[in-house]
This record gives sequence, structure tokens and C-alpha cells, in this order.
Amino acid sequence: MFALVDGNNFYVSCERVFRPSLQGIPVVVLSNNDGCAIARSNEAKALGIKMGAPWFQIRHLQNEAGLVALSANFTLYGDMSDRMMSLAAGLGPTQEIYSIDESFIGLDGVSGDLTQRARAIRARINQWIGIPCGIGMGPTKTLAKLANHIAKTAERKPGSYPLELAQVCNLAALPPSDFAAVLKATEVGEVWGVGPRIGKQLKQAGVHTVHDLVQLSPSTVRSRWSVVLERTVRELQGQPCIDLDDAPTPKKEIACTRSFGRPVTELHHLVEAVSEFASRAAEKLRRQNSLASEVLVFVRTSPFRPGPKRSQSTLVPLRRPTADTALLVRAAVRGIKSIYASGYEWSKAGVMLLDLVPDHTLQYELDLEGDDAEDSVKLMLAMDAINSRYGKGTVHMASSGARATPKVWGMKQERRTPHYTTRWDDLLIARA
Repeated sequence: MFALVDGNNFYVSCERVFRPSLQGIPVVVLSNNDGCAIARSNEAKALGIKMGAPWFQIRHLQNEAGLVALSANFTLYGDMSDRMMSLAAGLGPTQEIYSIDESFIGLDGVSGDLTQRARAIRARINQWIGIPCGIGMGPTKTLAKLANHIAKTAERKPGSYPLELAQVCNLAALPPSDFAAVLKATEVGEVWGVGPRIGKQLKQAGVHTVHDLVQLSPSTVRSRWSVVLERTVRELQGQPCIDLDDAPTPKKEIACTRSFGRPVTELHHLVEAVSEFASRAAEKLRRQNSLASEVLVFVRTSPFRPGPKRSQSTLVPLRRPTADTALLVRAAVRGIKSIYASGYEWSKAGVMLLDLVPDHTLQYELDLEGDDAEDSVKLMLAMDAINSRYGKGTVHMASSGARATPKVWGMKQERRTPHYTTRWDDLLIARA
């Protein structure tokens, strides 16, 4: 048995924890540089706002419908996610954190009424940190994901499914007739792993509901579509094909890219930006215990703004694989200097760490640069520990600029709320 715990409209829910006045009114959270909607409250969805809707197209709803738009506060969302996942882990012995707001829980060996246990965990999450969530359970991960969709839809759209399935849905506990009815009421496109293209093909073949998909022969699905869809069908039929992944596979490449809040023309500003991006990527690299062998740096102008267009990139090989921030920043700066051209309004830049290897990989050669690998590791561990305790960028490379100085290349976040849970100065104060 598996369970999927999923925070409802997670980014919006995090904001509402600290601003209860947002309850019951339409709210959207905007992407980097306040570009488009990446999270919507139920009230915003009712206004017809689609995921990814550009802000300039929905801005008029501020006056017409009382829409509130907030800049993304990923520091807050990440911390709230950690708190929610720690509580969700109490549901079962194993856990796979699937995304910032979703977590699969393995329920093998858990005795008693699983539905009641799930309701108790949901109530605890809601009471302790204020995040409403839906919990779906089933004998496979695909069925648990489907059950979660049913739990959230039954709560948001009464009448779409039986009310008793709202908030917590255990498909394994349903009688066969009720289980079949639920599958018939669910469109095939709601199945985890069935994208728009495959969903369209299935409907053209007469497969409109999940029940229709379950009736297909796995061998027929494999020959007509793919082995991936065959696996999905087997999972829907109750045959586990996807294991719980409690240790994520290390990434094969790590990137940190940003669109600038306003155009950048000067080289020293680009140097600051790529230094910051390389530092962030280096932290991610060390977290997965890897080393990078190459650094890719790119910069480009906006395809939408007037003026000359240009897109440049370069690959900087490293003499030996490393996770040292200083060496990676040095390579990134060397790269951006080699591709910079004056006379352009640069709108985006990024750093990618490539050809990653495990950090126990050894490359023996003459120490031509006089660097001490052991001292470097100790320095990076100390740097990560300080930044983890006192905030990102507390200790940083000088080439990324002074922290107190506003960045020309910084993101536009005019509507961002405070870091309520991670910064002392932003801590809320309750007054009698």
C-alpha cells in the first residue's frame, strides 16, 4: 500500500498561514520576475485563471474581482515543505519526497484503519502548520496518485465524487462496484503519466475514462503505445511496477539560471550574476556529493524587447573535477568574460555544471596550482554550515558583490512577503 500526501494549492496555502485575511479571496503566486501565475487559490481558479497565465493578462482582475497577486517566496515555501514532510512521515515507515508539496508514503506493515490514520495525520498537518492537504491511498503509486486527485476534487467540487472520499480517499477500501464507479467518473487524462498527447490518442481510440483504460490488455497497450503506458495500466490494475524511491538519484547536471529584473549592459554586473549562480549551483553539487568536470556559461538578450539580439555560451573545462565554489566561480567568470559583448541589453544568464562524478572519484596528477583538496573540502563544509545557519549568501565570493548593495540583475519581486520562518527580522509578533 502507498499513500500520497499533497498540499492543496501549496504556495497560496503557505501565504495564507501568515496572512489569514487572504482566506476566501482569489490569490495567485507569480513566477520569477512576477511573470506568470504558478499557483492559484480555488477562488482564483473559479475566475478562470489558468496555470501559467501571464500577469499582464490577468492584472485587470485586481480591480474587477479583488485578485491578490504575490511574488514567489521560495525560501518560505521550502521551509514550510520541510515541516509538512516531517509530519507526513508519521503516516508510514518509508517516505519519498516527490516534489515540494507531494510525498509518497509506504504503508507496508502499518496495522489498523489506514483511512482513520490518514485523517489523523491530515488533521495534525493542518493544526500544527496550517497547510490543508489531500491524501490518497492505493495498492500502487499510480492508484495512490489517482486517489489523491479524487480526494482533492471531491472537496473542491462537491458532487463530482462521493462526499466521503473528500480530503482522504482510500481506493483499496472501496467495494468493487464503488471502485468501478469512481474510475468511470474520472477522465483518462487525470492519470499520472498520461500526458495531453497520449490522452488525445487514447480518446481517439475510444478510451475516455480511467475505467476504459483499465480494461485494456497491457500487451496491447505496449504494442500500440509504449512500455511506459503499459506500466501505467498494470499499476491501475493493482500490479506494483514503480518502487518507492527514498534516495533520489543524483542529477546528471546542475543548473542555476535567472532572468534579470531589468536589462543588464555592463560586464561587471554579469560577473556578479554568474558568480552568484555558480555559488548556488556549487551548493547543490555538494548536497548530492558530486564533483563537476565542466562549467557551461550562457547569456542572452530578450527575444521580446526591441534592439539587437544575441545569444552566447561557452564551455569551460576544469583541470580536475571539483565542488569548490572558488574554482567553479573562477571558471564561470572566465567564461562570461570570454563571451561578453558590449552594446546589448542582456536579459538572462546562467551557469550549468556538467559531466558530474561522485565525490569519491580521485584524479591523481601533479599539484600544479598548489591547492590542497582536503583543506578545500573543509572550507566548503564550513561555508555551507554558516550559510545554512545564518542564511544564504552570509559567506559568499567577493565577485558576486556586496550583499547590502541592490543588484541591477536582481529579480523583480515587488510583491514578495517576508521570510516569516527563516529570518529573525521577519518573525511575526503577536500583540495583546
